[in-house]
Amino acid sequence: MKKYGLLYLLIVFVWTASGGAAEKTLNVLTRNSPTTLYYGSANNMVGFEHDLVQAFAKENGYKVNFIIKHSIKEVLEALQKNEGDFAAAGLTRTKSREKKFFMGPGYLDVQEQVVCGYKKMPKSVNSLIDYNFEIITKSSYIESMEQLKSEHPKLTWKEHEGYTTEHIFERIDKKKVDCTVADSHIISINRRYYPHLHVAFAVSEQQSLAWMMSKQGGSYKLMSEMNLWFKKFKKSQEFAIIKDRYFSHVEIFDYVDIAVYHKRIKERLPKYIDSFRRGGKKYDIDWRLLAAQAYQESHWNPRAKSPTGVRGMMMLTLATAKQMGVTNRLNYRHSIDGGAKYLVRQIKRAPEGVKEGVDRAKFALAAYNIGRGHMYDAIRLGKKLGKDPYVWVNMKEILPLLSERKYYKQLKYGYARGHEPVRYVERINNYFDILKQYYKK
Repeated sequence: MKKYGLLYLLIVFVWTASGGAAEKTLNVLTRNSPTTLYYGSANNMVGFEHDLVQAFAKENGYKVNFIIKHSIKEVLEALQKNEGDFAAAGLTRTKSREKKFFMGPGYLDVQEQVVCGYKKMPKSVNSLIDYNFEIITKSSYIESMEQLKSEHPKLTWKEHEGYTTEHIFERIDKKKVDCTVADSHIISINRRYYPHLHVAFAVSEQQSLAWMMSKQGGSYKLMSEMNLWFKKFKKSQEFAIIKDRYFSHVEIFDYVDIAVYHKRIKERLPKYIDSFRRGGKKYDIDWRLLAAQAYQESHWNPRAKSPTGVRGMMMLTLATAKQMGVTNRLNYRHSIDGGAKYLVRQIKRAPEGVKEGVDRAKFALAAYNIGRGHMYDAIRLGKKLGKDPYVWVNMKEILPLLSERKYYKQLKYGYARGHEPVRYVERINNYFDILKQYYKK
Protein backbone atom coordinates (compact mmCIF):
# COMPACT_ATOMS: atom_id res chain seq x y z
CA MET A 1 0.00 0.00 0.00
CA LYS A 2 2.87 2.27 0.91
CA LYS A 3 4.46 1.52 -2.49
CA TYR A 4 1.25 2.52 -4.33
CA GLY A 5 1.01 5.68 -2.23
CA LEU A 6 4.49 6.74 -3.29
CA LEU A 7 3.65 5.90 -6.91
CA TYR A 8 0.51 8.08 -6.66
CA LEU A 9 2.54 11.01 -5.31
CA LEU A 10 5.07 10.58 -8.12
CA ILE A 11 2.29 10.61 -10.76
CA VAL A 12 0.77 13.75 -9.20
CA PHE A 13 4.17 15.45 -9.13
CA VAL A 14 4.88 14.70 -12.79
CA TRP A 15 1.35 15.74 -13.81
CA THR A 16 1.64 19.02 -11.90
CA ALA A 17 5.10 19.75 -13.32
CA SER A 18 3.77 19.26 -16.83
CA GLY A 19 0.93 21.73 -16.21
CA GLY A 20 -1.81 19.17 -15.57
CA ALA A 21 -2.83 20.16 -12.05
CA ALA A 22 -2.28 23.86 -11.63
CA GLU A 23 -2.72 26.66 -14.15
CA LYS A 24 0.15 29.10 -14.43
CA THR A 25 -0.77 32.75 -13.93
CA LEU A 26 0.14 35.19 -16.70
CA ASN A 27 1.00 38.70 -15.51
CA VAL A 28 -0.09 40.95 -18.36
CA LEU A 29 0.82 44.63 -18.55
CA THR A 30 -1.89 46.84 -20.01
CA ARG A 31 -3.53 50.27 -19.82
CA ASN A 32 -6.93 51.46 -18.69
CA SER A 33 -8.50 52.92 -21.84
CA PRO A 34 -11.50 52.42 -24.18
CA THR A 35 -9.37 50.45 -26.65
CA THR A 36 -7.53 48.19 -24.18
CA LEU A 37 -9.17 47.42 -20.82
CA TYR A 38 -11.80 49.18 -18.74
CA TYR A 39 -14.51 48.37 -16.22
CA GLY A 40 -17.91 47.62 -17.72
CA SER A 41 -21.43 48.29 -16.45
CA ALA A 42 -21.32 45.33 -14.04
CA ASN A 43 -17.93 46.53 -12.70
CA ASN A 44 -16.28 43.68 -14.61
CA MET A 45 -13.19 44.02 -16.79
CA VAL A 46 -13.87 44.30 -20.53
CA GLY A 47 -12.06 45.71 -23.55
CA PHE A 48 -10.49 44.61 -26.82
CA GLU A 49 -7.07 43.70 -25.39
CA HIS A 50 -8.68 42.17 -22.29
CA ASP A 51 -10.86 39.84 -24.37
CA LEU A 52 -7.97 38.79 -26.62
CA VAL A 53 -5.77 37.96 -23.63
CA GLN A 54 -8.55 35.97 -21.96
CA ALA A 55 -9.15 34.01 -25.17
CA PHE A 56 -5.41 33.21 -25.42
CA ALA A 57 -5.25 32.21 -21.74
CA LYS A 58 -8.28 29.96 -21.98
CA GLU A 59 -6.92 28.15 -25.02
CA ASN A 60 -3.50 27.59 -23.45
CA GLY A 61 -4.48 26.82 -19.86
CA TYR A 62 -3.45 30.03 -18.10
CA LYS A 63 -5.00 32.28 -15.50
CA VAL A 64 -4.56 36.02 -16.01
CA ASN A 65 -3.50 38.80 -13.68
CA PHE A 66 -3.76 42.20 -15.36
CA ILE A 67 -1.24 44.81 -14.20
CA ILE A 68 -2.74 48.18 -15.12
CA LYS A 69 -0.40 51.08 -15.87
CA HIS A 70 -1.38 54.68 -16.56
CA SER A 71 0.55 55.31 -19.77
CA ILE A 72 2.49 53.65 -22.58
CA LYS A 73 5.69 54.94 -20.97
CA GLU A 74 4.86 53.10 -17.73
CA VAL A 75 3.96 49.93 -19.63
CA LEU A 76 7.28 49.87 -21.52
CA GLU A 77 9.33 50.67 -18.42
CA ALA A 78 7.58 47.91 -16.48
CA LEU A 79 8.21 45.47 -19.34
CA GLN A 80 11.92 46.32 -19.35
CA LYS A 81 12.01 45.57 -15.62
CA ASN A 82 10.27 42.20 -16.22
CA GLU A 83 7.27 43.19 -14.10
CA GLY A 84 4.99 41.23 -16.45
CA ASP A 85 5.17 38.26 -18.79
CA PHE A 86 4.13 40.41 -21.75
CA ALA A 87 2.36 43.66 -22.61
CA ALA A 88 -1.02 43.83 -24.35
CA ALA A 89 -1.68 47.54 -24.37
CA GLY A 90 -2.50 48.70 -27.90
CA LEU A 91 1.20 48.92 -28.80
CA THR A 92 2.26 49.57 -32.38
CA ARG A 93 5.02 47.51 -33.96
CA THR A 94 7.93 49.90 -34.72
CA LYS A 95 11.58 49.36 -35.69
CA SER A 96 12.90 50.80 -32.44
CA ARG A 97 10.60 48.59 -30.34
CA GLU A 98 11.63 45.51 -32.32
CA LYS A 99 15.24 46.20 -31.26
CA LYS A 100 14.30 46.31 -27.57
CA PHE A 101 11.50 43.74 -27.29
CA PHE A 102 10.19 40.52 -28.76
CA MET A 103 7.11 41.35 -30.80
CA GLY A 104 4.18 38.97 -31.26
CA PRO A 105 2.11 38.74 -34.46
CA GLY A 106 0.15 41.78 -35.63
CA TYR A 107 -3.59 41.54 -34.92
CA LEU A 108 -5.08 44.93 -35.86
CA ASP A 109 -3.97 47.36 -38.58
CA VAL A 110 -3.98 51.02 -37.61
CA GLN A 111 -2.61 54.27 -38.99
CA GLU A 112 -1.17 57.23 -37.14
CA GLN A 113 -3.13 60.40 -37.91
CA VAL A 114 -2.96 64.08 -37.02
CA VAL A 115 -6.18 64.96 -35.22
CA CYS A 116 -7.21 68.52 -34.30
CA GLY A 117 -10.10 70.29 -32.65
CA TYR A 118 -11.70 73.66 -33.21
CA LYS A 119 -8.96 75.37 -35.17
CA LYS A 120 -8.98 75.25 -38.97
CA MET A 121 -7.56 71.93 -40.16
CA PRO A 122 -3.87 71.87 -41.20
CA LYS A 123 -3.45 70.62 -44.74
CA SER A 124 0.18 69.48 -44.59
CA VAL A 125 3.05 68.80 -42.22
CA ASN A 126 4.48 72.22 -43.05
CA SER A 127 1.38 73.97 -41.75
CA LEU A 128 1.67 72.22 -38.36
CA ILE A 129 4.25 74.79 -37.22
CA ASP A 130 1.32 77.20 -36.63
CA TYR A 131 -0.46 74.79 -34.24
CA ASN A 132 -0.11 74.08 -30.54
CA PHE A 133 0.83 70.40 -30.63
CA GLU A 134 0.97 67.85 -27.79
CA ILE A 135 1.91 64.13 -27.94
CA ILE A 136 2.26 61.44 -25.28
CA THR A 137 5.89 60.58 -24.53
CA LYS A 138 7.57 57.23 -25.29
CA SER A 139 4.90 56.55 -27.92
CA SER A 140 5.29 55.41 -31.51
CA TYR A 141 3.91 58.83 -32.43
CA ILE A 142 7.12 60.49 -31.24
CA GLU A 143 9.14 58.30 -33.59
CA SER A 144 6.94 59.33 -36.52
CA MET A 145 7.15 63.01 -35.63
CA GLU A 146 10.95 62.87 -35.28
CA GLN A 147 11.18 61.42 -38.79
CA LEU A 148 9.00 64.26 -40.06
CA LYS A 149 11.11 66.81 -38.18
CA SER A 150 14.20 65.70 -40.08
CA GLU A 151 12.43 66.94 -43.23
CA HIS A 152 10.67 69.89 -41.57
CA PRO A 153 13.12 71.33 -38.99
CA LYS A 154 10.69 74.01 -37.73
CA LEU A 155 8.21 71.36 -36.54
CA THR A 156 7.82 71.41 -32.74
CA TRP A 157 5.60 69.74 -30.15
CA LYS A 158 5.28 69.23 -26.42
CA GLU A 159 5.62 65.76 -24.92
CA HIS A 160 3.42 64.76 -21.97
CA GLU A 161 4.85 62.10 -19.69
CA GLY A 162 1.86 61.48 -17.42
CA TYR A 163 -0.86 61.77 -20.03
CA THR A 164 -2.68 59.24 -22.15
CA THR A 165 -3.95 60.00 -25.65
CA GLU A 166 -7.44 60.33 -24.14
CA HIS A 167 -6.13 63.06 -21.78
CA ILE A 168 -4.87 65.05 -24.75
CA PHE A 169 -8.22 64.60 -26.55
CA GLU A 170 -9.85 66.13 -23.49
CA ARG A 171 -7.39 69.06 -23.61
CA ILE A 172 -8.24 69.57 -27.29
CA ASP A 173 -11.94 69.56 -26.40
CA LYS A 174 -11.27 72.24 -23.75
CA LYS A 175 -9.28 74.28 -26.30
CA LYS A 176 -6.05 74.01 -24.30
CA VAL A 177 -4.21 72.49 -27.25
CA ASP A 178 -4.84 72.39 -31.01
CA CYS A 179 -3.69 68.99 -32.24
CA THR A 180 -2.11 65.64 -31.45
CA VAL A 181 -1.18 62.38 -33.18
CA ALA A 182 -3.07 59.16 -32.45
CA ASP A 183 -3.84 55.76 -33.92
CA SER A 184 -6.89 55.62 -36.17
CA HIS A 185 -8.82 53.13 -34.00
CA ILE A 186 -8.30 55.29 -30.89
CA ILE A 187 -9.58 58.34 -32.77
CA SER A 188 -12.62 56.43 -34.08
CA ILE A 189 -13.70 55.41 -30.60
CA ASN A 190 -13.00 58.73 -28.89
CA ARG A 191 -14.51 61.13 -31.40
CA ARG A 192 -17.89 59.87 -30.22
CA TYR A 193 -17.03 61.35 -26.81
CA TYR A 194 -15.28 64.39 -28.29
CA PRO A 195 -17.18 65.09 -31.55
CA HIS A 196 -15.06 68.15 -32.35
CA LEU A 197 -12.06 65.91 -33.09
CA HIS A 198 -11.30 65.92 -36.82
CA VAL A 199 -8.66 63.97 -38.72
CA ALA A 200 -6.35 66.21 -40.76
CA PHE A 201 -4.06 63.68 -42.47
CA ALA A 202 -2.04 60.51 -41.85
CA VAL A 203 1.62 60.60 -40.77
CA SER A 204 2.35 56.89 -41.19
CA GLU A 205 1.57 53.92 -43.37
CA GLN A 206 -0.64 51.14 -42.03
CA GLN A 207 0.98 49.57 -38.96
CA SER A 208 -0.04 46.65 -36.79
CA LEU A 209 -0.67 46.37 -33.07
CA ALA A 210 1.26 43.56 -31.37
CA TRP A 211 1.89 42.10 -27.93
CA MET A 212 5.39 42.68 -26.61
CA MET A 213 7.75 40.68 -24.41
CA SER A 214 11.07 41.50 -22.72
CA LYS A 215 14.18 40.15 -24.46
CA GLN A 216 15.89 39.70 -21.11
CA GLY A 217 13.25 37.78 -19.17
CA GLY A 218 10.91 36.66 -21.93
CA SER A 219 9.82 33.08 -22.38
CA TYR A 220 10.48 31.45 -25.75
CA LYS A 221 7.81 28.87 -24.91
CA LEU A 222 5.23 31.60 -24.27
CA MET A 223 6.18 33.47 -27.44
CA SER A 224 5.87 30.24 -29.44
CA GLU A 225 2.40 29.60 -27.96
CA MET A 226 1.43 33.18 -28.77
CA ASN A 227 2.57 32.90 -32.40
CA LEU A 228 0.78 29.60 -33.00
CA TRP A 229 -2.41 30.77 -31.28
CA PHE A 230 -2.66 34.07 -33.16
CA LYS A 231 -2.09 32.36 -36.51
CA LYS A 232 -5.21 30.27 -35.93
CA PHE A 233 -7.25 32.72 -33.86
CA LYS A 234 -7.18 35.61 -36.36
CA LYS A 235 -9.10 33.40 -38.81
CA SER A 236 -11.70 32.36 -36.22
CA GLN A 237 -15.24 33.55 -35.70
CA GLU A 238 -14.40 34.34 -32.07
CA PHE A 239 -11.87 36.96 -33.19
CA ALA A 240 -14.42 38.43 -35.60
CA ILE A 241 -16.93 38.66 -32.74
CA ILE A 242 -14.46 40.39 -30.39
CA LYS A 243 -13.42 42.88 -33.08
CA ASP A 244 -17.06 43.54 -33.98
CA ARG A 245 -17.96 44.03 -30.30
CA TYR A 246 -15.58 46.94 -29.84
CA PHE A 247 -15.17 48.55 -33.24
CA SER A 248 -18.16 47.91 -35.52
CA HIS A 249 -20.51 50.61 -34.24
CA VAL A 250 -17.79 53.28 -34.10
CA GLU A 251 -17.72 53.26 -37.90
CA ILE A 252 -21.12 54.98 -37.83
CA PHE A 253 -20.12 58.58 -37.13
CA ASP A 254 -22.20 61.61 -37.98
CA TYR A 255 -20.57 64.74 -36.56
CA VAL A 256 -23.76 66.79 -36.36
CA ASP A 257 -25.77 63.92 -34.84
CA ILE A 258 -23.16 63.13 -32.18
CA ALA A 259 -22.60 66.81 -31.32
CA VAL A 260 -26.36 67.29 -30.87
CA TYR A 261 -26.55 64.08 -28.82
CA HIS A 262 -23.94 65.38 -26.36
CA LYS A 263 -25.88 68.61 -26.02
CA ARG A 264 -29.14 66.75 -25.35
CA ILE A 265 -27.51 64.50 -22.75
CA LYS A 266 -26.76 67.66 -20.81
CA GLU A 267 -29.93 69.64 -21.52
CA ARG A 268 -32.76 67.18 -22.28
CA LEU A 269 -31.95 63.87 -20.58
CA PRO A 270 -32.01 65.18 -16.95
CA LYS A 271 -35.80 65.67 -17.18
CA TYR A 272 -36.35 62.00 -18.03
CA ILE A 273 -33.44 60.26 -16.34
CA ASP A 274 -35.40 59.20 -13.24
CA SER A 275 -37.98 57.46 -15.43
CA PHE A 276 -35.27 55.59 -17.33
CA ARG A 277 -33.63 54.54 -14.09
CA ARG A 278 -36.97 53.46 -12.66
CA GLY A 279 -37.75 51.41 -15.79
CA GLY A 280 -34.29 49.85 -15.76
CA LYS A 281 -34.58 48.83 -12.12
CA LYS A 282 -38.14 47.53 -12.48
CA TYR A 283 -37.32 45.27 -15.45
CA ASP A 284 -33.68 44.52 -14.56
CA ILE A 285 -32.13 46.14 -17.61
CA ASP A 286 -29.37 48.75 -17.93
CA TRP A 287 -31.20 52.08 -17.91
CA ARG A 288 -28.53 53.57 -20.20
CA LEU A 289 -29.35 51.03 -22.91
CA LEU A 290 -33.02 51.92 -22.52
CA ALA A 291 -32.24 55.64 -22.78
CA ALA A 292 -30.02 55.04 -25.82
CA GLN A 293 -32.84 53.18 -27.53
CA ALA A 294 -35.27 55.97 -26.68
CA TYR A 295 -32.91 58.50 -28.23
CA GLN A 296 -32.72 56.46 -31.43
CA GLU A 297 -36.52 56.23 -31.46
CA SER A 298 -37.54 59.79 -30.59
CA HIS A 299 -34.48 61.90 -29.69
CA TRP A 300 -36.07 62.02 -26.21
CA ASN A 301 -39.13 63.81 -27.56
CA PRO A 302 -42.18 62.50 -25.62
CA ARG A 303 -44.59 63.78 -28.29
CA ALA A 304 -42.79 62.33 -31.29
CA LYS A 305 -44.84 60.56 -33.95
CA SER A 306 -44.22 59.01 -37.35
CA PRO A 307 -46.37 58.66 -40.48
CA THR A 308 -46.74 54.93 -39.70
CA GLY A 309 -48.56 55.63 -36.44
CA VAL A 310 -45.89 54.93 -33.82
CA ARG A 311 -45.81 57.58 -31.11
CA GLY A 312 -44.17 58.82 -27.95
CA MET A 313 -40.78 58.58 -26.26
CA MET A 314 -40.32 54.89 -27.18
CA MET A 315 -42.31 55.16 -30.44
CA LEU A 316 -44.69 52.32 -29.57
CA THR A 317 -47.30 51.08 -32.01
CA LEU A 318 -50.89 51.13 -30.78
CA ALA A 319 -50.93 47.32 -30.61
CA THR A 320 -47.66 47.10 -28.66
CA ALA A 321 -48.78 49.82 -26.25
CA LYS A 322 -51.97 47.90 -25.58
CA GLN A 323 -50.04 44.66 -24.95
CA MET A 324 -47.74 46.46 -22.49
CA GLY A 325 -50.62 48.14 -20.67
CA VAL A 326 -49.78 51.65 -21.89
CA THR A 327 -52.93 53.74 -22.14
CA ASN A 328 -51.27 57.04 -23.07
CA ARG A 329 -48.32 56.78 -25.44
CA LEU A 330 -47.61 60.51 -25.11
CA ASN A 331 -47.02 60.23 -21.37
CA TYR A 332 -43.25 59.71 -21.24
CA ARG A 333 -43.37 57.77 -17.96
CA HIS A 334 -45.89 55.32 -19.41
CA SER A 335 -43.99 55.10 -22.70
CA ILE A 336 -40.63 54.39 -21.03
CA ASP A 337 -42.18 51.77 -18.77
CA GLY A 338 -43.90 50.11 -21.75
CA GLY A 339 -40.75 50.26 -23.87
CA ALA A 340 -38.64 48.71 -21.10
CA LYS A 341 -41.18 45.93 -20.57
CA TYR A 342 -41.32 45.20 -24.29
CA LEU A 343 -37.51 45.21 -24.73
CA VAL A 344 -37.04 42.78 -21.83
CA ARG A 345 -39.72 40.55 -23.34
CA GLN A 346 -37.78 40.56 -26.63
CA ILE A 347 -34.55 39.67 -24.79
CA LYS A 348 -36.25 36.73 -23.06
CA ARG A 349 -37.79 35.60 -26.36
CA ALA A 350 -34.52 35.78 -28.30
CA PRO A 351 -33.70 32.41 -29.91
CA GLU A 352 -32.22 29.88 -27.51
CA GLY A 353 -29.05 29.62 -29.57
CA VAL A 354 -28.13 33.25 -28.86
CA LYS A 355 -25.79 33.56 -25.88
CA GLU A 356 -26.68 35.68 -22.85
CA GLY A 357 -25.20 39.15 -22.79
CA VAL A 358 -24.37 41.64 -25.54
CA ASP A 359 -25.50 39.54 -28.52
CA ARG A 360 -28.84 38.71 -26.90
CA ALA A 361 -29.57 42.40 -26.37
CA LYS A 362 -28.65 43.14 -30.00
CA PHE A 363 -30.96 40.42 -31.29
CA ALA A 364 -33.72 41.81 -29.08
CA LEU A 365 -33.21 45.36 -30.39
CA ALA A 366 -33.24 44.11 -33.97
CA ALA A 367 -36.51 42.24 -33.29
CA TYR A 368 -37.92 45.41 -31.68
CA ASN A 369 -37.16 47.19 -34.95
CA ILE A 370 -38.02 44.65 -37.65
CA GLY A 371 -40.27 42.14 -35.87
CA ARG A 372 -39.61 38.63 -34.58
CA GLY A 373 -41.02 36.97 -37.71
CA HIS A 374 -38.35 38.53 -39.93
CA MET A 375 -35.67 37.66 -37.36
CA TYR A 376 -36.65 33.99 -37.52
CA ASP A 377 -36.64 34.23 -41.32
CA ALA A 378 -33.08 35.57 -41.10
CA ILE A 379 -32.06 32.70 -38.82
CA ARG A 380 -33.46 30.13 -41.24
CA LEU A 381 -31.74 31.88 -44.14
CA GLY A 382 -28.43 31.94 -42.25
CA LYS A 383 -28.60 28.20 -41.72
CA LYS A 384 -29.26 27.64 -45.44
CA LEU A 385 -26.21 29.76 -46.25
CA GLY A 386 -24.01 27.83 -43.82
CA LYS A 387 -23.54 30.76 -41.44
CA ASP A 388 -24.07 30.55 -37.68
CA PRO A 389 -27.14 32.82 -37.32
CA TYR A 390 -26.93 33.02 -33.53
CA VAL A 391 -24.04 35.49 -33.40
CA TRP A 392 -24.57 39.15 -34.23
CA VAL A 393 -21.45 39.48 -36.39
CA ASN A 394 -23.07 37.02 -38.85
CA MET A 395 -26.62 38.31 -38.45
CA LYS A 396 -25.39 41.74 -39.59
CA GLU A 397 -24.58 40.15 -42.95
CA ILE A 398 -27.72 38.00 -43.14
CA LEU A 399 -30.41 40.60 -42.35
CA PRO A 400 -29.71 42.85 -45.39
CA LEU A 401 -30.38 39.83 -47.64
CA LEU A 402 -34.07 40.01 -46.65
CA SER A 403 -34.44 42.85 -49.16
CA GLU A 404 -33.11 40.76 -52.07
CA ARG A 405 -35.77 39.00 -54.10
CA LYS A 406 -33.84 35.76 -54.61
CA TYR A 407 -33.81 35.33 -50.84
CA TYR A 408 -37.03 36.85 -49.54
CA LYS A 409 -39.23 34.95 -51.99
CA GLN A 410 -38.21 31.74 -50.16
CA LEU A 411 -39.07 33.11 -46.70
CA LYS A 412 -42.26 32.88 -44.66
CA TYR A 413 -42.56 36.61 -43.93
CA GLY A 414 -41.14 37.79 -47.26
CA TYR A 415 -39.52 41.13 -47.97
CA ALA A 416 -38.03 43.32 -45.24
CA ARG A 417 -35.70 46.31 -45.23
CA GLY A 418 -32.94 44.28 -43.60
CA HIS A 419 -30.37 47.07 -43.52
CA GLU A 420 -32.52 49.06 -41.10
CA PRO A 421 -32.27 46.82 -38.00
CA VAL A 422 -28.49 46.62 -38.49
CA ARG A 423 -28.16 50.41 -38.53
CA TYR A 424 -30.69 50.64 -35.68
CA VAL A 425 -28.68 48.32 -33.41
CA GLU A 426 -25.30 49.86 -34.24
CA ARG A 427 -26.56 53.40 -33.59
CA ILE A 428 -28.09 52.42 -30.25
CA ASN A 429 -24.84 50.80 -29.17
CA ASN A 430 -23.02 53.96 -30.20
CA TYR A 431 -25.35 56.10 -28.06
CA PHE A 432 -25.12 53.54 -25.23
CA ASP A 433 -21.30 53.71 -25.17
CA ILE A 434 -21.36 57.50 -25.04
CA LEU A 435 -23.87 57.49 -22.17
CA LYS A 436 -21.60 55.15 -20.23
CA GLN A 437 -18.93 57.87 -20.30
CA TYR A 438 -21.35 60.31 -18.64
CA TYR A 439 -22.97 57.89 -16.19
CA LYS A 440 -20.91 55.02 -14.80
CA LYS A 441 -24.07 53.29 -13.56
